[in-house]
Amino acid sequence: MRRPAELIGPFLLLFAALLVPGAVHAAVFTAQDLVMMKRVSDPRISPDGEHIAYTLRTTDLDANKGVKQVWMVDRNKGRPRQVTSGGGNSHTPRWGADGQLYFLSNRSGSNQVWRLDPAGGEAQAVTSLPLEVGAFAIAPTGDRIALAMDVFPDCASDLDCSARRLKEQGPAKVGGHRYERLFVRHWDTWKNGTRSQLFGAMLKDGKLSGTPALVSRGLDGDVPTKPFGDDADFTFAPDGRALVFTLRAAGRAEAWSTNTDLWRAPVDGSAAPENLTPDNAASDFRPLLTPDGKQMAWLAMRRPGFESDRAWIRLRDLKTGATRDIAPKWDRSPSDIALSSDGRTLYAVADDQGQSPLFAIQLSSGIVRKLSGAGTVSGFSVAEAGVVYALNRLDAPDDLYFLGWNGNQKRLTQHNADRLNGIALSAHEFFSFRGWNDEAVQGYVMKPAGFTPGGKYPVAFIIHGGPQGSMGNDFHYRWNPQVFAGRGYAVVAIDFHGSTGYGQAFTDSISQDWGGKPLVDLQKGLAAALSKYDWLDGSRACALGASYGGYMVNWIAGTWPGAFKCLVNHDGVFDQRSMAYTTDELWFDEWEVGGTPYERPEAYERFNPVNHVAKWSTPMLVIHGGQDFRVPLEQGIATFTALQRRGIESQFLHFPDENHWVLAPKNSLLWHDSVLGWLDQHLKEAR
Repeated sequence: MRRPAELIGPFLLLFAALLVPGAVHAAVFTAQDLVMMKRVSDPRISPDGEHIAYTLRTTDLDANKGVKQVWMVDRNKGRPRQVTSGGGNSHTPRWGADGQLYFLSNRSGSNQVWRLDPAGGEAQAVTSLPLEVGAFAIAPTGDRIALAMDVFPDCASDLDCSARRLKEQGPAKVGGHRYERLFVRHWDTWKNGTRSQLFGAMLKDGKLSGTPALVSRGLDGDVPTKPFGDDADFTFAPDGRALVFTLRAAGRAEAWSTNTDLWRAPVDGSAAPENLTPDNAASDFRPLLTPDGKQMAWLAMRRPGFESDRAWIRLRDLKTGATRDIAPKWDRSPSDIALSSDGRTLYAVADDQGQSPLFAIQLSSGIVRKLSGAGTVSGFSVAEAGVVYALNRLDAPDDLYFLGWNGNQKRLTQHNADRLNGIALSAHEFFSFRGWNDEAVQGYVMKPAGFTPGGKYPVAFIIHGGPQGSMGNDFHYRWNPQVFAGRGYAVVAIDFHGSTGYGQAFTDSISQDWGGKPLVDLQKGLAAALSKYDWLDGSRACALGASYGGYMVNWIAGTWPGAFKCLVNHDGVFDQRSMAYTTDELWFDEWEVGGTPYERPEAYERFNPVNHVAKWSTPMLVIHGGQDFRVPLEQGIATFTALQRRGIESQFLHFPDENHWVLAPKNSLLWHDSVLGWLDQHLKEAR
């Protein structure tokens, strides 16, 4: 597809500026700064607590991709150092009981498990299988490994068979594929008939020994779960002989079922998996076994079909079956959990009033303690010496911190110090107001770069997606308010009804009311911000959002016309009925709207933006990814068609190779150049 001519010029000028030798670094935060940031993730502390391995992603702008390598930092000495190199990506570091560091790498041309001695030396291949390894885990005993690989179910135990079939499906082969059930596509991938299955194998001298045995045999589902599952979906028993894993065995109902269960099976595949949670028709996930192997902790939802239900912490005695909730009165929904080395404390990350801190929860009493301060904990790892975690904030990207059990905290990395040197990141402030039904709602404002008291600044009004999400205290790589502030815009964001971190009732309140309570909160939130902060210029404001935020932009266009000078809609829903028939995960719309579109057509029309196009008048920039199967491309095309047919100023930016997000570095730069240019055109040039 040819890009519109008006987009190509600014894009080339942007890159010309980037390539000027010796160019003086701007004093404000830009899209280039964001794209070139080093991204810290997945910290893992060694069993002795002395070393922390983690993944660091850098950007190769010429190659238009991110590059991942494994780094390590000593807890006491500091001095981070890169421990993997060479071509391809190396990531997912995991410690073995022998003190060796295992990781995934495609340096050989295929994603396989490798091993590295932290004391030095070259990495050694652990696996060299005919199929790519998607995830792995090392047994606590060090003598076994679990491997997840995509295989064809009818020859799942024969890896060579699956490898041959995948090759036969390659380029220049038969172009058609017959489907007999959903999914036909998921997130950004057309289904090819394979399933991610779990295998177990022996390790000898740090290398795979023998043929991997199929552990998840006989189950029609994926482990890890797709599209976002990882090695947290399975765990070894302490003796290394069994695995507990998460899998949704939904059969033909997979596309409208959230019923993931926990299964247990021997590592050698000698027995069929046993369902440990058959009585719960909702999601069970994140299994953990206590070090003595006697108890299992996990997260469980209670309402089938609702992917944003509260995640309850459950604990079961594996001998007696006695099960109870941990901290049942703690009205938060953990996203990640881990157990202490003595099995007495559970650590969790959960959204909480615009923050996402790390918590410690006593299993015996359910007492909850907050361990980290303001910001978002994006990953953590626990050892006897303490806990290491990655923390980011609105004014700081992720870095690693170590918290000892004596309360002492130490910063371990500062990977972006050089890039941020001399850049004045903008200040932010949280505020509260009375929203829908006079209930308390929170938002934040961010001052523009170069803020001067007495000035009046145009407003970027950013609406979060999800819709069960949050515009909280985090450093985002796709919707980072610092980039808008660096361009001279004040930022306003509201955690409207439906946002996470304010109790499950608040989160629930958006379901079947997409255009109701949230719109009231946005209207009252913007009014409250304009009243409280006299430097906000409400006459020059643009509303921007993606996914549900894009839906809300379309809804605002028809139900709050005239409120904004311009709109930006990224991957937003235009027609709820067609969305329900073309999206991948059907449970989402069926829960959020309230039933299927053929059973309750009136529910799909109640808050349907397509019904209000006649009232549209505000200029809109529409952006959509060609590989977005969550909110399919046709939703964006339909939005742009409606705008063009109505004669409304509009542009359509299409990324053929992007999914629901914009991930490629050059695409991100074009995205920012287009969005900021649209705001400039309508909020600055029109003064």
